Amino acid sequence: MSIKSERVADSLIEQISYIIKTEVKNKDINFVTITDAEVSNDLSFAKIYFTVLDETKIKETEKALKSASGFIRHELRSRVDIRQIPELRFVYDESIEYGKRIEEKLKEIKEND
Repeated sequence: MSIKSERVADSLIEQISYIIKTEVKNKDINFVTITDAEVSNDLSFAKIYFTVLDETKIKETEKALKSASGFIRHELRSRVDIRQIPELRFVYDESIEYGKRIEEKLKEIKEND
């Protein structure tokens, strides 16, 4: 990722988090945390990673975020200083779950020693 893409990604994380927290009125998007963003070099696409507090509602939350993406893009136009707001694609961030599994495996190994 280029430096500009990284700066845009950081700005998107901050602004999308704020918009979801304060402006989106969908109950399926409660307790969403934006963890990361990957922006293409031409700034036309952004993959937004999220986690949820209740892991049983991942699909519902992903669907709600997809339906709210147009509103979120509209709100980003006045908050992020770039010519064109990238198309947003929300993806569940599995890295936290992966980290938990690794931690559990390390505990098991330590206990077995």
